[in-house]
Amino acid sequence: MQKTLVTAVIPTRNRPELLKRAIASVRAQTCDQIEIVVVIDGPDEATNAALRAMADERLRFIALGERVGGSDARNIGVQNARSEWIAFLDDDDEWLPSKIEKQLALAGQSTEPYPVIATQLIAKSPYGDFIWPRRFPAQSEPLSEYLFNRKTFFRGEGQLQTSMLLTRRSLMELVPFTSGLRKHQDIEWYLRISQVSGAQFHFVPEPLVHLYVEESRETISNRPDWRFSLNWLRANRGRMTPRAYAGFICTHLAPEASTQKQWRAAPELLTEMFRHGKPGYMDLSVFMGMWLIRPSFRRKLRALRHSNAIKQPA
Repeated sequence: MQKTLVTAVIPTRNRPELLKRAIASVRAQTCDQIEIVVVIDGPDEATNAALRAMADERLRFIALGERVGGSDARNIGVQNARSEWIAFLDDDDEWLPSKIEKQLALAGQSTEPYPVIATQLIAKSPYGDFIWPRRFPAQSEPLSEYLFNRKTFFRGEGQLQTSMLLTRRSLMELVPFTSGLRKHQDIEWYLRISQVSGAQFHFVPEPLVHLYVEESRETISNRPDWRFSLNWLRANRGRMTPRAYAGFICTHLAPEASTQKQWRAAPELLTEMFRHGKPGYMDLSVFMGMWLIRPSFRRKLRALRHSNAIKQPA
């Protein structure tokens, strides 16, 4: 096998069919200097059997004796990587064939010691397909505001997601995912990275990932729990601007609380927003919309506003 340049780290549990699809997308990459490290998060004989049946010298898997969660599973994958570059892939997502090749090309142009190379993605949903992010960070825009403060009402404007990312193993060793964190694992990592000297996000302006959203696969990380999220937000206030603090309440906490039908949370969240944040007009509009407009109707509006014919990239 040629010298490995990139390790694809895939955490998984109890989804062997989806995992096979994810692995097939790594095998189909135009860059063939990739190893695949699958971390099975706890006892899972079906997934073990599926991986044993795959004959590929580039594929290794680590079967954990007990569940550790997504953060630790990804960290374990990084610890077992043999390459200079790490690319994460969730087991229910797919890479398009030229993803790694185009990310490595952009990484080769970067001058920082810790580049983080993202791509756009195609969010595939029952309401249509959407290209996210719809915009990239402005030159002086804090990453926290890019992620949490919308300039429009609809989701997908500022977007980062783990399956989009390629970065150096040395950065992952310096700043691993927070152990034991059950929600907001990736968001917290982005915020921590944004404070690291020499770390910089770059974007390939092309959708090179398929992200399957709004499907009926509940996980611990996507289960609404607004009180947990509020406590997480308070603990991470120092990593974001006051404007971003308000934006997180509008784009994350309000939809979680409304999904849980916790209407009495609205006054508490408004108080939190004005006490520690600096909401703008659009933030307040998003906040009110999350309470007053049903999620299914918001999705239909988004489809009418943003969905269009998407050309599949190579």
